[in-house]
Amino acid sequence: MSRPALRIDAVLVQAVIAGALSFAHLHDLAAAAGQAGWKAWAYPVSVDLLLVAAWRRLRSDGPSRLAWSWFVIALFASLGANIATAGFLDLANPPALLRLGIAGWPALAFLGGTLLAHSNGHQEPHLPAPVAPDPAPRVEPEPVSAPEPEPVSVEQAPVLPAADPVPAVPAVLVEHARKVADDHRARTGTRIDTDTLRARLGVPPPLADAIAAQLA
Repeated sequence: MSRPALRIDAVLVQAVIAGALSFAHLHDLAAAAGQAGWKAWAYPVSVDLLLVAAWRRLRSDGPSRLAWSWFVIALFASLGANIATAGFLDLANPPALLRLGIAGWPALAFLGGTLLAHSNGHQEPHLPAPVAPDPAPRVEPEPVSAPEPEPVSVEQAPVLPAADPVPAVPAVLVEHARKVADDHRARTGTRIDTDTLRARLGVPPPLADAIAAQLA
């Protein structure tokens, strides 16, 4: 099985070279400000770690004022060290302001790393709960008094006898009754009467009367 050929990424090589140079410049600046031994090597580590932490916060949670602020601070510290070691400052006799900045950097870097690590990335705004509008007052309708009916005397409104309702006769029953009546006329020569029709059909007298009225 053939092993894959080793490919050298130009961008990665450039990043390693730039990081090494920046690391060395930060070390030289810290050593010139009085930080000897391992302390001078810890300063470039602190600056680069804060720069990486702020950049990762920007990539993961999106742009925010906190991440951008600490990214600019770390970038300014790294860029300032690169410029300071290019001959603009006398590293043999560093100014007091440089000593002050180097001495205060650990506390500043600790604060920035803590805020980046323990602050919420996205905070949903707390919207106030919607206030329901006051219901419109219900207007009760005023009661309308109905006019009192005038008393009706017995003489003015005589009681009439209720007429018996005429039953409804289905059309099918009427046709059947017509055939029965025609058969009776053909056999007897006379018109069928109501009683005979009621007996032949087996219906009550009111219905027989209604059928006979339709056959007339």
